[in-house]
Amino acid sequence: MQKKDLGLAVLVLVVATVVAAINPRFLSPINLANTANLIGLYGLFTIAEAFVIVTAGIELSVGSVIALVGVLFVDLIVVQEVPWPLAMIIVLILGAVLGMIHGLLVTRLKLQPFVVTLCGLLIYRGIARFYTKDGTAGFSFGDEFPLLEWLVSGRTGGVPHSIMAFGAVAVVAWFVLHRTVFGRHLFAVGKNAEAAHFAGINTTRVIVLAYVICMVLTALSAIFFAMYTRSIQPSSHGNFYELYGIAAAVLGGFSLRGGEGSVVGAVLGVILLQMLQNLVNLLGIPSSLNFAVMGGVILIGVITDNQVARYRSRRQQAKALSALETSMRAELLAADRSK
Repeated sequence: MQKKDLGLAVLVLVVATVVAAINPRFLSPINLANTANLIGLYGLFTIAEAFVIVTAGIELSVGSVIALVGVLFVDLIVVQEVPWPLAMIIVLILGAVLGMIHGLLVTRLKLQPFVVTLCGLLIYRGIARFYTKDGTAGFSFGDEFPLLEWLVSGRTGGVPHSIMAFGAVAVVAWFVLHRTVFGRHLFAVGKNAEAAHFAGINTTRVIVLAYVICMVLTALSAIFFAMYTRSIQPSSHGNFYELYGIAAAVLGGFSLRGGEGSVVGAVLGVILLQMLQNLVNLLGIPSSLNFAVMGGVILIGVITDNQVARYRSRRQQAKALSALETSMRAELLAADRSK
């Protein structure tokens, strides 16, 4: 665990202690289970965002993709009567296709990730609203999918399956980002794409795969949300989820400049944000302040990131000057001795 992750873990424990002291209901089994379920739901697309952010990109269409994929998934298994395993495969493939399109637009056409994904945000939500005729997609009375509901929305030993899925995805993501060549390439591209290209890294492939992974995980998250809410209003379902994912990733140490980040930190960021939202609910504060919390977290994270970057730059400059001074002194001494 990095020092930054350790500091964030301590902060999570401090916030948990404060929340529990303010309202003991925080530690009730029901509240803990519900909080864990939400951590799992929101954590899946936070990991998705992290894969793009580490490449110095951004993905603003996460919420709209969750709405569109959720609508299609419900329609496939309820209206079209497609077997749910096949429906899951179809929407996951759709996620991969959307990710590939985003990646190719960024790499081949050299469009800014912000522009590409902002357009996606508008397009996908518009398609979802058109597909449902601005209605609500959901399960009719009597529709039952016992195995699917247990797998996605069920609990084992009181532990929600959503947080188990999040844990499994986080472990795989940690291994991919921190223990594989592909992960090192992701960090290298985010740090300096041009230098990575000259070093022999296929930057186009790396960036496209990052967006594909992001959208596949987002589609998976959409399935969990569809089964959690059991009804989807395309105009509002998934609104601002991309901001939550960005906030949690930034809070966890992923730099918006790219090339930095830790999956452990992102997991802790999700936990901390969800605890803060839980505190807002327990204190009876209007839920609309959740957006203020997310905005504040992103702002604090960016400010901290900038200050840390400046501090590191100054330290590197000081070390370089010190090394130069030492070298010059050595040369002067050598010149004096030669005389």
